[in-house]
Amino acid sequence: MTILINFLLFQASWLACVLSGAHGWPLLGIAVVAIVVGYHLVRAHRPWAEAALLALAGAIGAFWDGQLVGHGWLIYPSGVFAQWLAPSWIIAMWVAFATTLNVSLRWLRGRAGWALLFGAIGAPLAYYAGARLGGVQFADPLIALLAVAAGWMLITPVLVALAGRLDGFRPAATPANAEPRPSIEVREHV
Repeated sequence: MTILINFLLFQASWLACVLSGAHGWPLLGIAVVAIVVGYHLVRAHRPWAEAALLALAGAIGAFWDGQLVGHGWLIYPSGVFAQWLAPSWIIAMWVAFATTLNVSLRWLRGRAGWALLFGAIGAPLAYYAGARLGGVQFADPLIALLAVAAGWMLITPVLVALAGRLDGFRPAATPANAEPRPSIEVREHV
């Protein structure tokens, strides 16, 4: 059930970001992502590790999508606040995507080939769907989608590896040399 909820929350975040970005209300999508991230972090065993993963994914996304924008391959209708940097709602979308890495996309761990394929196919499909909803335009669709595929083909395995190191959903390990805590026995005196 956790995997399904995680998947559905990401889909809701993605749709909220695309539609709000397409209609000039990027803060609405960002607010939805903030709620999803809050829920995600509350459920994590190690929220600080998970938050670090989300922040790194946001930074990678800001840079990568910024390159695509800077080269003129992608044109976003709103949320752009600096040249060579992704729009705010796209950065939020990268953060939302990172919430899936240790939950619904955990199956990609140790499967670099599948992660590479997942990024190379899944990302262009998502960008194409986003374009159909008005969230992005392509100066040249073929070149833009090939660039998206190439980038995500490399980025997805990196994000999966980072998720393995910053897994906030793995229970905190107890040190091997730690002594078990003595139990306290309560006796009732009669």
